[in-house]
Amino acid sequence: MTQSYGLEFGLNEWLVDEQYERYLHDPDSVDQAWRDFFAAPATATDRPGRDDTSAVGDDADESAVKAVRVAALIHAYRVRGHLMADTDPLAAERRGSHPELGITAFGLGDEDLERTFAVDGFAGRVTMSLRDVLRVLRESYCRTVGTQYMHIQSSEERRWVQQRIESPHPGADRAEQLQILYRLGAAEALETFLHTKYVGQKRYSLEGGESAIVLLDALLHRSITTGVREAVIGMAHRGRLNVLANIVGKSYAEIFHEFEDAVDIRSAQGSGDVKYHLGAEGTYRALNGGTIAVSVVANPSHLEIVGPVAQGVVRAKQEVAAGGGGPFAVLPVVVHGDAAFAGQGVVGETLNMSQLPGYRTGGTVHLVINNQLGFTTSPAHGRTSGYATDVARTIEAPIFHVNGDDPEAVVRIARLAFDYRQAFHKDVVIDLICYRRHGHSEVDDPSITQPAMYDRIVARPSVRKLYAEALVRRGDISERQVEGALRDYRERLERAFVETRALSAPGRSPERIIAGDAEDAGYAEDARYAEDAPAPHVPTAITEATARHVIASQTSPPQDFIVHPRVLPQLRRRATMLDAGTIDWATAETLALGSLLLDGVPVRLAGQDSRRGTFGQRHAVLTDRRTGLEYTPLSSLGARAADFAPYDSMLSELAALAFEYGYSLARPDALVLWEAQFGDFANGAQTVVDEYIASSEQKWGQRSGVTLLLPHGLEGQGPDHSSARVERFLQLCARGNMSVAMPSLPGNYFHLLRQQALGERGRRRPLIVFTPKSMLRSKAATSTAAELTTGAFRAVLPDETADTTRTGRVLVCSGKVFYDLDAYRRSANPSDTAIVRVERLYPFPERELSAELARFPADAEVRWVQEEPENQGAWTFVGPRVRRSANRPIGCVSRPPAPAPAVGSARRHAAEQKDLVASAFR
Repeated sequence: MTQSYGLEFGLNEWLVDEQYERYLHDPDSVDQAWRDFFAAPATATDRPGRDDTSAVGDDADESAVKAVRVAALIHAYRVRGHLMADTDPLAAERRGSHPELGITAFGLGDEDLERTFAVDGFAGRVTMSLRDVLRVLRESYCRTVGTQYMHIQSSEERRWVQQRIESPHPGADRAEQLQILYRLGAAEALETFLHTKYVGQKRYSLEGGESAIVLLDALLHRSITTGVREAVIGMAHRGRLNVLANIVGKSYAEIFHEFEDAVDIRSAQGSGDVKYHLGAEGTYRALNGGTIAVSVVANPSHLEIVGPVAQGVVRAKQEVAAGGGGPFAVLPVVVHGDAAFAGQGVVGETLNMSQLPGYRTGGTVHLVINNQLGFTTSPAHGRTSGYATDVARTIEAPIFHVNGDDPEAVVRIARLAFDYRQAFHKDVVIDLICYRRHGHSEVDDPSITQPAMYDRIVARPSVRKLYAEALVRRGDISERQVEGALRDYRERLERAFVETRALSAPGRSPERIIAGDAEDAGYAEDARYAEDAPAPHVPTAITEATARHVIASQTSPPQDFIVHPRVLPQLRRRATMLDAGTIDWATAETLALGSLLLDGVPVRLAGQDSRRGTFGQRHAVLTDRRTGLEYTPLSSLGARAADFAPYDSMLSELAALAFEYGYSLARPDALVLWEAQFGDFANGAQTVVDEYIASSEQKWGQRSGVTLLLPHGLEGQGPDHSSARVERFLQLCARGNMSVAMPSLPGNYFHLLRQQALGERGRRRPLIVFTPKSMLRSKAATSTAAELTTGAFRAVLPDETADTTRTGRVLVCSGKVFYDLDAYRRSANPSDTAIVRVERLYPFPERELSAELARFPADAEVRWVQEEPENQGAWTFVGPRVRRSANRPIGCVSRPPAPAPAVGSARRHAAEQKDLVASAFR
């Protein structure tokens, strides 16, 4: 940039540069004041000092220069006005000024206050006096709402926010005031009642942040008026019981019943979860009579992990409801804590999902209940960023910081946030700055670590009382009306409490609302879920015609579509496999998914690089070699086929798997697959596995059929690309909570996937599949067409080649190691050894294995063989079960115990593997 502006008084260089570049490209793209300024001749003086006011330029029009300064002032307030906003209810005094926002910083003075300047549409005006400009700026950006939006790159979105923030804000009318007061009263009364009746019990109260109920009320009321069909709320503990009661409609009697701990300890619900983790489904009822379905997703103490779960639920519901109300007719609302929003990495992962094709939900309203404290940790120790919400700037979400003690501003921002979501289908964040009246939980004494803060809190009236006093002071409502409404509400709570205490026996609560599934959660007493219960017969074989129809889709791209020359031979080989009798893993999977689509079962597959496949084996989506256009073969099966949705996820495990879990809850009719790039990457999603996949049914009666595909096998790739940590999944297995399989044949994998999708809906449970790497292209690991067109999944594969009369040793194993053992047996020819494969590790097939082992002599030695170290893999779990099946002592052949899954040297690995296999036969 060569022009010299002669600007001073702190006018930002970067702002001038930006405007000048735009002016050079298109003069009409900048305001008139900037056009006048840039059109003026440049001076010979380059950036004079502050005292050189005469150096502006002999020919420069002073009014044009000052108009530019006014434009810079407006811009500065838009960027930094939130720094002066009165958003903290605990602040000792209002923020009166900021050094970068004073008029003198822009070369303006008191003598300019009454001058009129061109403002090019600011506040809907063409010209304004500087005094009026400052008044509008302070009203818009420096009262009880601080707005951050200038980080948004889209000029359309910025203008949208500007027009609404800078327009006059009419006060709430009497009906709105009464509604706000009613919601505040309901929120406060419930918390006060619980605090009085259940002293010392944890409930993570909303006291200090009651405006959150007002905000959700306004948000849902707005949703009703715009045709949104349903809202799904994900939230942590703070205020959860209040939301369940006053937003979702969960009865007070049921909440009190949970506080009474009146459960039957013999039932599955007796080992469920604490009350502030539970979810619910209900109906929000606006005071004007409108209704909307609303649910709160169950979640554990891992706080922000519920965010991506809720997103998955919403995405699935939106797809089901796409025929009515538009594609985004289900509204996701995620309620956060300030410390968790800043501190939990899953928040950033979930935000990053918001505009990705496979995860988009049309924009989420994020509500941060900002207590200005995390447990006992102050913001100075809990985050580096200035605001707890700064992570949301990475996705250019507008952020509204609002004082929780100004409920009318809270309502206005709730409506604005919803309208932004509806207009742009993007995330928006509301930072509700408030406080918590008690400690992290009601048994804490917060004054130990924050004495000054809690001195202010103890002395501060509730937001309801402050608002009621303001209404009475303004003459909008009488004090008698205020107290009468609150007294009536407390009386209703008392009646519900008395009725709850009158329940004669513990058991189910008067109204049963559980998270997720509407079916009874007493699965532990259901014989279908016993570990050794035989699986119900589900026909999983397909006809040859179906197989050929699916295979034909792989070799019939659109006309002029150029398949990559390295991919085309693979697809052509699939066309020959049915006749050749050598169906490999990827082809078997394609046949399973394609046939399910023809059966009317939707399939969703997501993971890192899953469309192509980590190992270049799947090619679910093809890319034109010349144009880059994409084609999905399994989406061309015909009009009667269900939807196939393969997605490459972002580089995430935690949020990505949580999303698929949530999706599976709302789409029990679909096969939902999440694939790890390598099986050990599931480590990054361990919270989802522990808290949701393994235990959600016991805790919340919540059933999921999510399927995890985890590439597993020790093949010399080092510690981090070898083990999917089989032992960790098996350690979590109990009461038939999930299935864990390590199939060794493509045909068995084919039947396993179809069984998972077509099985009895009430029996659905997560499926963990340890899938292969080297076996993907192994000629030994193939199946015939007959294995797919007949039969079913087999939990145990017998050794059909063994001479049962001469067998002195039976090796029992799972997965890839079978092929190493079989190759050694073929080369060394030990005719006294049989090899039996266990294809499903849980529920462990003791009956099937017992029947197979009974074929061999009673004195035959039985050994479990695994390639993993002894303290890892399946041994510690299956050892006792194999022993019972064999009805004799058994041994284990494995690598020695080790802290890492595998060695780092490929040569050392090969030597270890050779010794391990040989020792199995010694």
